Amino acid sequence: MVHYAFATQEQRELADNARKIMEKELPPERRAQLDREGRFPMDVLKKLAEAGYFGMEIPEEYGGLGFDVKTRSIILEEIAQVDAGFSFSFEGASKIENLLRTNLPRAEKQKWLDRTLAGDCIGAFAMTEPNAGSDAAAIRTTAVRDGDEYVLNGTKCFITNGPICDYVMVVAVTDKEKGPRGGFSMFMVERGNPGFTVSKHEDKMGIRLSETAELVFDNCRIPASHLVGKEGDGFGASMDELAAVRVTCMINALGIAQAALDYAVKYAKERRTFGKRIIDHQGLGFLIAEMQTKVDAMRALVYYGIDMIDQGIPLGTISSATKIFVSETAMQVCVDAVQVLGGYGYMREYPVEKLMRDIKIFSIFDGTNQIQRQILQKMLAGKDPLKVRK
Repeated sequence: MVHYAFATQEQRELADNARKIMEKELPPERRAQLDREGRFPMDVLKKLAEAGYFGMEIPEEYGGLGFDVKTRSIILEEIAQVDAGFSFSFEGASKIENLLRTNLPRAEKQKWLDRTLAGDCIGAFAMTEPNAGSDAAAIRTTAVRDGDEYVLNGTKCFITNGPICDYVMVVAVTDKEKGPRGGFSMFMVERGNPGFTVSKHEDKMGIRLSETAELVFDNCRIPASHLVGKEGDGFGASMDELAAVRVTCMINALGIAQAALDYAVKYAKERRTFGKRIIDHQGLGFLIAEMQTKVDAMRALVYYGIDMIDQGIPLGTISSATKIFVSETAMQVCVDAVQVLGGYGYMREYPVEKLMRDIKIFSIFDGTNQIQRQILQKMLAGKDPLKVRK
């Protein structure tokens, strides 16, 4: 059921169909098994691709659907309500903006996009390093031009889809003297490229259907045509992308919170104590009412930011503010859902335990919430928010 009141009939039908596929292919027992294994279900991805959902971001001129961000987000929220680990990987797997910005010939881009449409191609983005997380300007991976090739050396960590990707967009230093602005570039590296290895498969607390890995580049040679955009604009492009992602990614957190609220309400209507349903006890009834209020507020803020992206309006403070508010509020909704279920909420037999594990990461990645507050502070003080280091 689509909760966004302004969704069109077409958007509702697309979102409802995606959810039906998810619920059929990922019933609770299978989700629990995949959560224990920490494994992404490729067959479910294939089912969504067959239904056309991998064409959402691909422009019509390349054979895709060319949906706007709002339509994609309404669909993604429904997918996230079933499993946010899957939706998070699905979102990253189907992002093709940087692929279109490479210097590859159009025919070669079309081949990659055709594979994406068919669900045979998964993308990834690699910026984070062991010593460069929220401080993105501290990356050390290098890319040195050598004739018609670049040679990459370095290590990237916590990379979503790292174990299963067919290509990864890597941000590397091309001119140390220029610093981040003008000295960082982005490259497309194909799986199987000599010198590119997946060295560590991370064992995470939550969103375990999304696979995460450490990637190593050891004298990895790639064609110069795999440069994304121009040499030196990798940092700016990455920061622009992250500003939007801090809004769009919160659709996954919103999906988790809605799922937690739905289950808490269902349980509270069925569970009886002292002769009546627990939702009729004021203590728990008011708690659930507050959960609903928080979910409504989150949805309003997320879709407000999405409207700004679709209309080309600079996000300004909305990027960091959305990430802070939604990730932390969704965390509280999940904590409250566990409280509503009492002891049962703490047991893995019930889904709210998993939802509570899944939500925590959203206040950490894409720049921790502490860094987001620092960014907002600098913006409000009239300073450059990208200069996070003195």
